Amino acid sequence: MSLLRRRHFIQRAGGVLAAAMCALPEVSHAAPWPSRPVRLIVVYPPGGVSDGMARVLAEPLAQSLGVPVLIENRPGAGGSLGMDALARATPDGCTLAFSAISPLTLHPLLARVPYDPQRAFVPVASVMRTPVLVVGTPAFTGHGFGQLIAQARRQPGEVRWATSGVATIGHLVLAQVRVQSRTDITHIPYQGGGPQLNDALSGQFEVLSTNVAAQQLQYIEGGRFQALAVGAPARIEALPAVPTLAELGFEKANRDSLFGIFAPARTPVAVVQRLNAEINRVLDSSVVRARLRGAYNLPAGGGTDDFAHEIAVDRRRNRELVAGDRSQFD
Repeated sequence: MSLLRRRHFIQRAGGVLAAAMCALPEVSHAAPWPSRPVRLIVVYPPGGVSDGMARVLAEPLAQSLGVPVLIENRPGAGGSLGMDALARATPDGCTLAFSAISPLTLHPLLARVPYDPQRAFVPVASVMRTPVLVVGTPAFTGHGFGQLIAQARRQPGEVRWATSGVATIGHLVLAQVRVQSRTDITHIPYQGGGPQLNDALSGQFEVLSTNVAAQQLQYIEGGRFQALAVGAPARIEALPAVPTLAELGFEKANRDSLFGIFAPARTPVAVVQRLNAEINRVLDSSVVRARLRGAYNLPAGGGTDDFAHEIAVDRRRNRELVAGDRSQFD
């Protein structure tokens, strides 16, 4: 065989071999997931109800995944700082966030956020619904929600209402109460639910809207707080005599908080589905359900599509509310 023919034969054989190799199934050399500890960003301060429930969830989730689940608190800006940290994380399933849905459905309607709320995240699983509790502090000398509104009308701007931050569900409740009652109530925003309790107990403001938790209920039972209303589909078992905001005529203010787990965009679908299955398995545990209900939270759960749908519905509803009177959210 001539040198030229030999070279042509080798080239053809090499091309056939390359084509055959391309036709072979792709072999993945990626390490199995999870191959290292999972970081769970809690977008609220330590000590609050959401932080406590994230820790309740983390322990059995770590057992299920076979790696530690490490809590990292990143509070601030109504949860937006923590969600920004998640948006910047590597989408490998080893960084997640535990948050209410308001940093995606409310905060971006009221302020500029450094992430795209509709494209930066993957909703993994809803975890719990938490009723909102409206209480009078020692600085409030009236009795009942009606007297609170009456005082706000008599003294424009003098009634102070604290929430866990701008663009949180408590802020939305306040804004809707102001719109419907046509009152001037001063908003006092905090960075999370935990830090405001000491100020509430010392009467630094008249009203507080916060997620229902055992500690607040203890202060109500001890007479230090006065329960004025709850945001929930129905009256809660722990406070059967306290009306919902809907019963008081404030239907649009009658909101609760939906919390869940999120991952960065482009996290592999298989990882998201595995996480969803494991989280739902944890939520089905009688021990975890008892812990959630013991803290006055309602277990949620369901598929990723279900969670994404709830987020979309909440975003649309909030957009309509904010468009109705943007000034009430300042």
